[in-house]
Amino acid sequence: MAEQITITFPDGNEKKYPKGTTGREIAASIAKGLAREALSITLNDEVLGLDRPIEEDGTITINTWDSEDGKYTFWHSSAHVLAEAIQELYPNAKFGIGPPIEDGFYYDIDFGNQTIGHDDLEKIENKMIEMARKKSEFDRLPVSKEEALAHYKEVGNEYKIDLIDDLEDGNITFYKQGNFTDLCRGPHIPNTGRIKAVKLTSLAGAYWRGDEENEQLTRIYGISFPKKKLLDQYIERVEEAKKRDHKKLGKELGIYMIDQMVGQGLPVWLPNGTVLRRTLEAFLREEQKKRGYKEVITPHIGNLELYRTSGHYPYYRESQYNPIEMEGEEDGYLLKPMNCPHHHRIYSNELRSYRDLPLRLAEFGSVYRYEQSGELNGLSRVRGFTQDDAHIYCTHDQLKDEIKNCIDLTELVFGTFEMPVDIRLSFRDDNEDKYGGESEFWDRAEQEIKEVADEMDLDYTIGRGEASFYGPKIDFIIRDAIGRKWQLGTVQVDYVMPERFDLTYVGSDNSKHRPVIIHRAPFGSMERFTSILIEHFAGDFPVWLSPKQVQIIPVSDDFNEYAFKCASALKKEDVRVEVDTRSEPIGGKIRDAETSKIPYMLIVGGDEEEEGTVSVRRHKEGDIGTFDFSEFISNLTDEIDNKEVPKH
Repeated sequence: MAEQITITFPDGNEKKYPKGTTGREIAASIAKGLAREALSITLNDEVLGLDRPIEEDGTITINTWDSEDGKYTFWHSSAHVLAEAIQELYPNAKFGIGPPIEDGFYYDIDFGNQTIGHDDLEKIENKMIEMARKKSEFDRLPVSKEEALAHYKEVGNEYKIDLIDDLEDGNITFYKQGNFTDLCRGPHIPNTGRIKAVKLTSLAGAYWRGDEENEQLTRIYGISFPKKKLLDQYIERVEEAKKRDHKKLGKELGIYMIDQMVGQGLPVWLPNGTVLRRTLEAFLREEQKKRGYKEVITPHIGNLELYRTSGHYPYYRESQYNPIEMEGEEDGYLLKPMNCPHHHRIYSNELRSYRDLPLRLAEFGSVYRYEQSGELNGLSRVRGFTQDDAHIYCTHDQLKDEIKNCIDLTELVFGTFEMPVDIRLSFRDDNEDKYGGESEFWDRAEQEIKEVADEMDLDYTIGRGEASFYGPKIDFIIRDAIGRKWQLGTVQVDYVMPERFDLTYVGSDNSKHRPVIIHRAPFGSMERFTSILIEHFAGDFPVWLSPKQVQIIPVSDDFNEYAFKCASALKKEDVRVEVDTRSEPIGGKIRDAETSKIPYMLIVGGDEEEEGTVSVRRHKEGDIGTFDFSEFISNLTDEIDNKEVPKH
């Protein structure tokens, strides 16, 4: 009898199979339909092709289009089909890297002296579909490092040679489909015929290895689908996303501006945007106060030694501004890349007892990162931004409860905006050079995070290699109104910084002990979160969040006094209200208020003044009736206090 292996399925059920069974055979043993739909498998957190023999016990997921790993495999394979099409159309092209990304894939290509423009994309798309219809299988070919180097020296591709130089012999594979062969670790879909629809979305320049000193390649972005209908739906979402673009709406609604004299990537918050941001901050401040946080303020720069101690310098050296030299001082100063080192020094400012813990320090702290100009994007990718940072210093016995409290707060924040949340436990991978601290601390932290997630019955995935350099974390990935995913809040357990900063507390045994640190930021950054909010609500903010909540429009100057009387009463309830006294037709004033996405318009004239009422219009709904003014105030303040969310 053949040697058996035990396969565990996502529901916990186990089944024995002969050693060497493939993922395709396991899928077929469950259902023929599943085998037809299967794109790859995930075995013990590693995505593999369907035809890879399974030689050991493991937990398996059969990946279809509806799963993250299924899309990853599909788009990875599509990048290879793009390269195959390019090879057919431009035989002298040299290929760099072609990975899947969150929505689709790209390939970096050196076209030599040829210039590729947007007009060429349709031709390439058509060639891709032609290649896909051949239903070429993806053949996995293990090769030695010597063979791999010899192949790419023969074809004259210095980019692949550069990649191979960093690889270990015995772990190198090629994948071949049709006449195209690529350096790749896989996995891939069964054959190219699964790809039914393709859209090449954009072109960009990309320096090889992200280094401005290297050759600039042409990056072609694309997306593909197993059905034409899915591509049509995607194009509809793209068009809807254009309408919601925060750069467009941010300008129209007076939220922020980017001024070249101030500097690229340094947003300036305009009055409406400042109201929006301060309202968000006040919301979180109130929740933090309930939970025992203490707010602090730290400088925008710090001594370089502070960041050497934390490891942010040199770990993030390439994303930081150059140190500022100070006359008479040995060390320079650095624009603050992170708030946490400053908070650790606050903790060290006095002797701490176990009775002082947990200590929860919070700050809306501004930080600065150097981003390449081509990567800047409105509020979502900037060089100066504000994090809603908090650091919790606690004992080991308090850790799990504090993690739970952080998760509760983060879920409250996103629930307030009716944003569905996916949770990822971000752990380290096998590349220990990427991480600081002792392995035993990492193992402990990962175990504790997983225990909390299980105890809270969270629906989560595990992302290997997604951890920060000093600790594993819980990432909260929200979905906006049109289904796009955004990684926002994080909760991170840190055993490394207490060692680096020699943080201690005196325990009940009168001995010194290390605290554990939790890093926590629900919004992530105020800038990026605001960009997502703008697009999530298409600028039609909930009333409690809207920079202008009510616009009062008198039908003529004769009723200005009543309009201002109403405004005064609303202001006493902290409602943000303005009176439009311009000498414009009332229809134009209503259109302007509608364009400005002001939630409520109050039309007042003789009848309203005489009866103490207001005629109410709701943004996007039009006239909703005439209300006693006191009734309108009561309804409005209830809507604000309850933080009600409009349909979006």
